[in-house]
Amino acid sequence: MVETRVESGDPRDVICDMFQKLGADLLIMGSHGYGVVKRAFLGSVSNYCSQNVKCPVLIVKKPKPSAGAGK
Repeated sequence: MVETRVESGDPRDVICDMFQKLGADLLIMGSHGYGVVKRAFLGSVSNYCSQNVKCPVLIVKKPKPSAGAGK
């Protein structure tokens, strides 16, 4: 089952709290793949969630543009 919700608050806390309430078996998240500097300033929601939920987490990274993209 897939469920879509719109919530307000810190994304890290909202995702982890909602995940626990739903009792899901797997958390699937996207990742922008920011570098170390951006991640240090912005934080990583996917990294935080992977360390704070009590089940497997699948993180899907944003694909890198290929050399021939846009042609």
